[in-house]
Amino acid sequence: MSSVPQRGVVLGSRAAVALEEIEVAAPAAGEVLVRIEATGVCHTDLHVIQEDGWGHPYPVLLGHEGAGTVEAVGDGVEAVAVGDRVVLGWKTACGECATCRRGAPRQCKQPPAARGRLLREDGSVLTPVLRTGTFATHTVVPEVAAVKVPRELPVEQACLLGCAVATGVMSVLETAKVWHGARVAVIGCGAVGLSVIQGAQIAGASEIRAIDLDPRKLEQAVRFGATHTEPGPADFVFDVVARRSTVEQGLGLLASGGTFVLIGLSPGGETVEVDLPRLFAKRATIVVSHGGDHLPHEDFPRLAQWALDGRLDLAGMVTRTAPLEEWSDALEAMKSGEVIRTVLLP
Repeated sequence: MSSVPQRGVVLGSRAAVALEEIEVAAPAAGEVLVRIEATGVCHTDLHVIQEDGWGHPYPVLLGHEGAGTVEAVGDGVEAVAVGDRVVLGWKTACGECATCRRGAPRQCKQPPAARGRLLREDGSVLTPVLRTGTFATHTVVPEVAAVKVPRELPVEQACLLGCAVATGVMSVLETAKVWHGARVAVIGCGAVGLSVIQGAQIAGASEIRAIDLDPRKLEQAVRFGATHTEPGPADFVFDVVARRSTVEQGLGLLASGGTFVLIGLSPGGETVEVDLPRLFAKRATIVVSHGGDHLPHEDFPRLAQWALDGRLDLAGMVTRTAPLEEWSDALEAMKSGEVIRTVLLP
């Protein structure tokens, strides 16, 4: 199969990351070749680096929050066409597993992948992070993972729908199903946390409490809709940090009948102690949000429309843009809390 040389940020082995020349093969049946025009720098990619690949076989092509233009399609592709602006979705459904067959595609555990299309110069097959691999000039994904969105939405904003925004907003609307008038608390006010805050506004929450150790992030949270910047009782607590201290704090904030939603990725080995009698007395619910349990082909179009209608502020989330070559600086800026989101423009 013919291929063309491109570039991508590759995790070749434990903590060894570099921008390399890669080969991108033509899409096979049911697959789509996308020219990446924007990709957000997300904590999940840092997690992949720090957690020894996080289950991705080496070598790994980083990036999973991307948008771009369809350049080629394989046989049988009907949902998108060459020239379409698409957002790439890592949380797709196979439609065939037991979970999908029982009508729960949002919980699918066997999302499809376009395997063997991305290669290192030495011919070794790259594993794209979460089946997308967007820290690159091009990538290949299954048809179901390329979701058409309006070109009126700037591409540096559109890419955020692929992870941070879908994770945060849909954790509110889909995972937790926050009801109108509920009291909401958000622990961790980076890009995902700000998306949770915006989702709580859409749901009609009466209080939105932003909790973060960084005063800069608390200021940002107020701009995005937080009503309070101190802890208080809540019907729904969303933990975007996912550390022992934040889980314990979040469970302690729950009102009677409240729901605790774990969103963040914990480092390997992280544990927490739970006071079971207290949990029982509160009649509390603990749920895990896997990317907001979003379904790309259903949720990306409505998220994009909310952004165009002014109900979602995506522009305010893009702190800066940078070329692909500045991927390392972007990761450092994210770790330091200097940015909400850096968007790389390959």
